[in-house]
Amino acid sequence: MTSTSRRAYGVKGAPYAFLVPATVLFLLFFALPIGYAIWLSFRKVRVSGLGLGSGARKEVWAGLENYTDALTDSELLNGALRVLGYGCIVVPVMLGLALLFALMLDSEKVRLAPFTRLAIFLPYAIPGVVAALLWGFLYLPDVSPFYFVLDRLGMPQPDLLDGGPLYLALSNIAVWGGTGFNMIVIYTSLQAIPAEVYEAAKLDGATPLQIALRIKIPMVAPSLVLTFFFSIIATLQVFNEPTTLKPLTNSVSTTWSPLMKVYQDAFGKGDIHAAAAQATIIALATLLLSFGFLRAANRRNKQEAAR
Repeated sequence: MTSTSRRAYGVKGAPYAFLVPATVLFLLFFALPIGYAIWLSFRKVRVSGLGLGSGARKEVWAGLENYTDALTDSELLNGALRVLGYGCIVVPVMLGLALLFALMLDSEKVRLAPFTRLAIFLPYAIPGVVAALLWGFLYLPDVSPFYFVLDRLGMPQPDLLDGGPLYLALSNIAVWGGTGFNMIVIYTSLQAIPAEVYEAAKLDGATPLQIALRIKIPMVAPSLVLTFFFSIIATLQVFNEPTTLKPLTNSVSTTWSPLMKVYQDAFGKGDIHAAAAQATIIALATLLLSFGFLRAANRRNKQEAAR
């Protein structure tokens, strides 16, 4: 091989060399753990006799047994239903507030926009566990200043950590922490809209409300799709909020959400094989739901572009 060909080969191979570190990290910390979890999900521990002595507990091939048990587990299914109800509150409220705040900040009459934008985004910078603890103590009647004020005013003091209000309490934590991030995404898209579009609309006699409804919202539709996609994934993986509030109330069980059920089986019962099967099912459900939503959104965009 001549020096010229070696130099040309080195230039062509340079991009692949830059990809090596990222590829190694991806394989070690993403692909390998996923593959190991899938492998564990097809196995189980067989106990002989009393389970004492060497060889009494043996890991064997289980096939689809763990998946069958997971799909017929009432606790896992009930947890999925609870998360569904939780998501029906969180996603529309959070995205609605994010869109409203983004439109308000994009208005020409807004004052102190940098400070307001930072104030809305700041809760997102607080770790989820810290936010759940903060709101959890605000929900406790014995230590909450809100309950003290309600008591002084002679007003009823609802228990937000029991029964139906528990969904509102958990949803409030997620909305408080996630609205700022979604607002920044939508606001950035609004800033990318050319000013000439607004000027043309004003010349045609459009009011600010009409500009928002007929120009701004349709043009930031891709950002709304993206934030909705992220919100759905975060809802399916809810774990921090109910786990943190569990010591404060008896209404939150150890299997309140699907991920809490996975954690309880893996580290509470020590059945990592059943937990691996449940985690794989949750991952597949998330993947299928996300893929279906993105495909539907892309089909709609193509139809609108064709018009």
